[in-house]
Amino acid sequence: MDEIRGDETRSDARGGASGGAADSDGIRGAAAGTAAVALSVLDLVTVGQGRTATQALRTSVDIAKLTESRGFHRFWVAEHHSMPGVASSSPAVILAHIAAHTERIRLGSGGVMLPNHAPLVIAEQFGTLEAMAPGRIDLGLGRAPGTDGATAAALRRGDRLDEGAEDFPQQLGELVRFLDDDFPDGHPYRRIHAVPGPVQATSPGGVQSAHRPPVWLLGSSGFSARLAGTLGLPFAFAHHFSAQNTIPALDLYRESFRPSGVLDAPYALIGVSALAADDEREARRQVLTGALSMVRLRTGRPGLIPSPEEAEAYDFSPMEREFVDGWLANVIHGTADEVRGGLDDLARRTGADELMITANAHGGEARLRSYDLIADAYGLPAAR
Repeated sequence: MDEIRGDETRSDARGGASGGAADSDGIRGAAAGTAAVALSVLDLVTVGQGRTATQALRTSVDIAKLTESRGFHRFWVAEHHSMPGVASSSPAVILAHIAAHTERIRLGSGGVMLPNHAPLVIAEQFGTLEAMAPGRIDLGLGRAPGTDGATAAALRRGDRLDEGAEDFPQQLGELVRFLDDDFPDGHPYRRIHAVPGPVQATSPGGVQSAHRPPVWLLGSSGFSARLAGTLGLPFAFAHHFSAQNTIPALDLYRESFRPSGVLDAPYALIGVSALAADDEREARRQVLTGALSMVRLRTGRPGLIPSPEEAEAYDFSPMEREFVDGWLANVIHGTADEVRGGLDDLARRTGADELMITANAHGGEARLRSYDLIADAYGLPAAR
């Protein structure tokens, strides 16, 4: 299969503006209110103890509607598997649901894990999403499985587990060819088309729009940073769980960047854990639930997100306490003004063009309150 080239991500991959906060390709966000950079949301569709997946998905809709009304730039969901506390195993399905309840905010995957899927299937899914919400869809791609090795084997039926990092550019190239419907003559996939997609515009009597979702590369190390730079693609870095690698990866992305039909200059987004509450103690109570959840995940005991009461009462071992302290050091939390200060400082230190906030807590009420408070701190538009 062909590997992707920088000139294959052409300028026909244009999305519409989101709430007046994007340029013609839907990539660059404009700061609203007093925010120095665009603010966006990464939602993990977390399921707390005593809650159901149905409730979690309803909360995700509520968060999308709230953040749209408050002027956030985009709303992404991430692919995870075999984690009871994270109900985002099917990003395309969730995004279709969110699209039906929103009008302007950009929607996307942060990300779809490309090695888990046939490229044609992803092209079809996101072509369908683009048809549902024209000009609002982003396709963020990662190369990790989004789960453990055994679950990855179940996802891929064992026939693709030997694929390493060197295969990701080839898979990416195939996906982009399907999105653009431009396999060259003689290619075995030349007569295969991702539908909905550009082929409908070139068919007799066709009136289908030929534009497609912008492709983003996601990463938590240098591999995707370098690849995104080489191809001239926007890059999203997972600062929220790989903070020590953030600045080196962003430096590598910028050093590797070559202008393309998508971008003339680098565009870097970073994911950051942040939660605001009405007082510091409540913020600490809420983020401790996510920390305990991570302790259990890292020790092979994944479960639902614990309640604040359980997290406060939990007897952490010295090793667990050390992990929690390190984890919480990278979670910006406190009052709205404190969170704004932390976000502004992070934007200055990293030079990020956009901050994508993920608020992990047991209940939807705390997460909704957090986004409202952050919006207030930045003077974003009042909720409608």
